[in-house]
Amino acid sequence: MSHSTSIEQAGIVDSDVRSPSTMRATTYEDYGDASVLKIAEVPVPHRLPGQVLIKVQASSVNPIDYRLRRGEMKGLLPFGFPRIPGYDVAGTIADCASDSIFRIGDRVMAFLDHARGGACAEFAVCATDVTAKLPDSMPFDEAAAIPLAGTTALQSLRDHGQIAAGKRVLINGASGGVGAFAIQIAKAYGAIVTAVASGDNESFCVSLGADKFYDYHNTDFTELSKQWDLIFDAAGKSGYFDSRDVLTENGRYVSTEPDVKGMLVTLLTWPLSKSGKVMLAKPNAEDLRELIQLYESGKMSVTIDSRFSLDDVAAAHRRVESGIDRGKVVLINQRPHTEK
Repeated sequence: MSHSTSIEQAGIVDSDVRSPSTMRATTYEDYGDASVLKIAEVPVPHRLPGQVLIKVQASSVNPIDYRLRRGEMKGLLPFGFPRIPGYDVAGTIADCASDSIFRIGDRVMAFLDHARGGACAEFAVCATDVTAKLPDSMPFDEAAAIPLAGTTALQSLRDHGQIAAGKRVLINGASGGVGAFAIQIAKAYGAIVTAVASGDNESFCVSLGADKFYDYHNTDFTELSKQWDLIFDAAGKSGYFDSRDVLTENGRYVSTEPDVKGMLVTLLTWPLSKSGKVMLAKPNAEDLRELIQLYESGKMSVTIDSRFSLDDVAAAHRRVESGIDRGKVVLINQRPHTEK
């Protein structure tokens, strides 16, 4: 895809962090397909106490973004319009309190803590405690790929899956944005990892550390005579009751499918020895710092499927909706040049 190389290497340098009164942002006024996404000039969000204002250099698109845009979760998030999509941010601090742990110009990543998003814009605000400082070695495009997907993988495995060295972990949807991080995080914690994805992603999953691989076209892992201590369905394609027989006693099933059926599974199975959990990641700076540390230590890399400009958010959404085989779709903020 031309977008994967068309935008300059995204370690964007921008020394001007002053914030104007308005900004360009991707907005939508109603639910619908990707065509509802439009570029608009909107006010720069106001920073409240305990918040930072970030000049966004890069963000990324996650499945939750197009699902919200299509109205799939309007019962859970019944907010009004217009909306600015996106939860992943990488950029520089444009404004913060004088006693903040950050300084203007600091390079940061953030997992936005607003239910409606706000990342697909030139500026975004969020709480200080969902923001983490970036090392100089991490380019903005790679940083922007991490927050939501990396936090989802980390919290699913560590908090809900109680991962530990020697535990047998199966990751379904292992080559996607969340799954690729999950393989690497599980290996960093010393787990034995089985990856499930399409056959052409076997070498990719093995390169990330998977010990065993199954092509879901040829093998239904729920029908195997094996058992795992943790099944993490990063694709939302299996179900707790389908997977129960291949869980060990006291095994755990974790999914990222945020729907009513999944929530019921969480409620109904929590007392059982084999529990099921449908999780939604919670923004947390400590978790971002752990992910950054894994990156810096070489235990976690970032795979980018493609890069799009802010003006091409609709195309980026369509790319994610079509199904990503490997890695993340990243948005690079570049104000278009105007002729004088």
